[in-house]
Amino acid sequence: MDKKREKTISKFLSYALRHGPDDVGIELAEGGWTDVPALLEAASRKGHTISVEELEQVVANNDKQRFALSEDCARIRANQGHSVSVEIDHTVATPGEHLFHGTVRKFIPSIREQGLLKGNRQHVHLSAERETAAKVGQRRGKPVILIVRAAAMRAAGHTFYLSANGVWLTEHVPEEYILYPG
Repeated sequence: MDKKREKTISKFLSYALRHGPDDVGIELAEGGWTDVPALLEAASRKGHTISVEELEQVVANNDKQRFALSEDCARIRANQGHSVSVEIDHTVATPGEHLFHGTVRKFIPSIREQGLLKGNRQHVHLSAERETAAKVGQRRGKPVILIVRAAAMRAAGHTFYLSANGVWLTEHVPEEYILYPG
């Protein structure tokens, strides 16, 4: 499968499993799971014919591991990033000293005022590596990498989760825990 086809399928899956399951015509069960045959049928109704093999390839090759298939490959879900209400049992975890968040300069004034907000998602997304945060920030322009004092947040009682694909999640990052680039 070529990269363009893979990207098209990945975008459809992100929308269907994270943001618009009702619009696509699927239901997300506990943990955000949906049946693969129902998803493929719904995709076809929306003009996206996807084979089981293509679906498995997109899940396996996704650089951010956004999706997970059940062991029997009968169900699929997005690992995080939902804007619809879904309860995924993320693992409570203890981060290292710092985590990173990629953004762009235009959002800095708002972040300085309110901290990092989850917006329409269920959590703020953070990275363990500066490089990953830079890739995230690049989606909207020249990236600005913020350093989150994660150990200090944890000591103050904030909870962190680690998603199945290695993304760090938290409810909110108050401004006092953010270090800005020089």
